[in-house]
Amino acid sequence: MKCTFGEVVEAQLRLVAFDLDDTLADSKAPISPDMAAALARLLTRFEVAVISGGQFSQFQTQVLKRLELGFSARTLHLLPTCGTRYYRRKPAGEIETVYVEALEPAVRQEVKWTLQEVATKLGLWEEHPWGEIIEDRGTQVTFSALGQNAPLQAKRDWDPDKSKRSRLVEALTPLLPGLEVRSGGSTSIDITAKGVDKAYGMRALLAAQSLEANEVLFVGDRLDPAGNDFPVVATGIPCQEVRDPQETLTLIEELLAPKS
Repeated sequence: MKCTFGEVVEAQLRLVAFDLDDTLADSKAPISPDMAAALARLLTRFEVAVISGGQFSQFQTQVLKRLELGFSARTLHLLPTCGTRYYRRKPAGEIETVYVEALEPAVRQEVKWTLQEVATKLGLWEEHPWGEIIEDRGTQVTFSALGQNAPLQAKRDWDPDKSKRSRLVEALTPLLPGLEVRSGGSTSIDITAKGVDKAYGMRALLAAQSLEANEVLFVGDRLDPAGNDFPVVATGIPCQEVRDPQETLTLIEELLAPKS
């Protein structure tokens, strides 16, 4: 279900969870100073989670290195690679590993071969990419059509109607029956173990923190049925869709505003 902001305020909100790219920051970019300040303030009121298809090093570059958190900050939960990894930043600043669920090396190798073969057949293999096209993230294999370091505008222009990613997902799914294949960011496809998506990660978070679904708010930019945030809807967690980081900033300010 999606919720109105009023329904979230009425709930006993304990944790706010965010998608990363195009929600907290532009794709692969660090969060802005304004977003860093807003998240730091939010962490004095609520626990915060970030879940994304990106690997942990991206969380470090995009979020952790930009945040200045005091000892009053509450726990920051980090769920890279769609929740196949789960780390917690404790109030004192140390990072605790909760779990890491890696795919077998042979499975990852098969995925990489299949990805290149299918993308080439569909005319979606870029001959001059910006960095790696296929990235083995241990718990997930990610295809980035233009390369991991492609500029933001090129990524936005590559598949604005999502048709290229849809074709690739449809072609890959029957070839990788034991795995989950889904559209990721603006140029990416993420492949994980079967049943592992953002819903999996959010349920793990609920269980680890003894939270009820209505005590959490999830904020993401891709809550449409084809989007990589959409699986969270099935958890019963109230979900709020945003268009971009600026709209997320507005939402955080509303959450922090004094209640009359």
